[in-house]
Amino acid sequence: MEEEKIVLHVCGEERLYAKGTPYLEIAEEYQSRFGDDIVLASVDNRLCELHKKVKKAGTVSFVTTADRAGRKTYRRSVTLLMQKALYNILGRETSAVRVMYCISQAYYCELPYYGKPDEALLLRLKEEMHRLADEKHRIMKRSMKTDEARELFCAYGMPEKECLFRYRRSSRVNVYALDNYVDYFYGYMTAHTGFLKYFDLRLYENGFVLMFPNENTKEPAAFCPSVKYFDTLRRSREWGLTMGVDTVGALNGAVASGRMQEIIMVQEALMERRIGQLAEMIAERRDCKFVMIAGPSSSGKTTFSHRLSIQLLALGLKPHPLSLDNYYRNREDAPKDEEGNFDFECLEALDVDLFNRDMAALLRGEAVELPSFNFKSGRREYKGKKISLGREDILIIEGIHGLNGSLSHALPEESRFKIFISALTQLNIDEHNYLPTTDGRLIRRIVRDARTRDTTARETIAMWNSVRRGEEQYIFPYQDEADVMFNSALIYELAVLKPYAEPLLFSIEKDAREYQEAKRLLKFLDYFLPMPSEAIAGNSILREFIGGSVFSV
Repeated sequence: MEEEKIVLHVCGEERLYAKGTPYLEIAEEYQSRFGDDIVLASVDNRLCELHKKVKKAGTVSFVTTADRAGRKTYRRSVTLLMQKALYNILGRETSAVRVMYCISQAYYCELPYYGKPDEALLLRLKEEMHRLADEKHRIMKRSMKTDEARELFCAYGMPEKECLFRYRRSSRVNVYALDNYVDYFYGYMTAHTGFLKYFDLRLYENGFVLMFPNENTKEPAAFCPSVKYFDTLRRSREWGLTMGVDTVGALNGAVASGRMQEIIMVQEALMERRIGQLAEMIAERRDCKFVMIAGPSSSGKTTFSHRLSIQLLALGLKPHPLSLDNYYRNREDAPKDEEGNFDFECLEALDVDLFNRDMAALLRGEAVELPSFNFKSGRREYKGKKISLGREDILIIEGIHGLNGSLSHALPEESRFKIFISALTQLNIDEHNYLPTTDGRLIRRIVRDARTRDTTARETIAMWNSVRRGEEQYIFPYQDEADVMFNSALIYELAVLKPYAEPLLFSIEKDAREYQEAKRLLKFLDYFLPMPSEAIAGNSILREFIGGSVFSV
């Protein structure tokens, strides 16, 4: 009997393949056309693992480790490889590993039952991982009933996965097996371990880091950790542990049991206390006249600035808010990027000389008329807003370049207090799936932009890669310049954002380029039980995104 042939449009070419051909075979035919390793297929704009087989005609393209989805797939798969190698070396009793944070293109991990690792263990682990990679073991995907998965992971000593599945509406879940080691992961995996050649291990703090490639997909990126960033993550996690809410499953349990009112009140109280402590630190520095606040998109800078100003007022100071956006160059003078488009993210988009002249004049006690940027006309305007800095006056300056020393080069160091703010979630999905902080910020932005800018979720997702590139270039390199790092994440915020975000994401059509990302975010939100927003205070940072803030944000 002649085998059935299927017409596929692969990378713009019409090809015939036998029905049942694995996409892995097709990817191997086309690999030479790509500089980076193919790890997934996209079939009719739907991501597909390479072990899947051709069933019907369609359009096929490939996802490599240079693509965002491919990079995530690679990292998940290397994590499973690491877990399996630990299991082989230490056995089930002591091989349990917790993947805790992502720092500097690496996952920070701890071994709760083994204890603090040493160089000898890491060397054995690295050798075993390379052995498994060289042998190209298949990573098998299995669908099983959710209740069976709960029993399985309970028996495997993974209680956080068992708790996660307790609140899953789906009757079935997918798990992955590498030989006799089974685990659950949030997202796709490579077809076999042969893809997993580029990684490294390094001792760090009480555990180790699993290092991955970044722009150069064939070499692990250098590990350059931020001590302040790591300490902020650790403090946030300790708070979550104290409240008994350190994973998504635990949060769902708190929602289901009616504990959220107390948790909301406690976290908002702790955040207000932290902001008050920052205000006291600023007030104690009598030479400080400029509070510089910087952070990535949707970190809550505006609400934070208002709340900090209130605390400073309570201490007898007179804060004046100032957005660095008001120092944009006139549109005709703005720099352009390599493609000829205006580049509003770079430092040169600001009139740095004018900013320093104005700030230096204020520091000398002179009265200065501050500009206001008109985004419609693309020009700076002056509307008679004059200020001077007396003994109790202080400027609260917010903008992405606030921590860059080149911005305020004319100002004495003692006149500046620098704050880096970001939304660093306290939650993990489970033992081995950390919750990406960038996903939380993206969902914040989707909800806020739809409400305040009439921007669709599709448009926000389309811009996100550009926003992230700007953050990596202009914000994160300066985070350690800050005097203080402030975490604006709220442990319950994704449960609150879920009802706002889901309809916006569902509106993205299947043929849209952004559909795959929308589908991934919807799956991500599906882990959370929703909770109403009525209990969220009017001055909460979360109100900046969902609406109802007492501040003008």
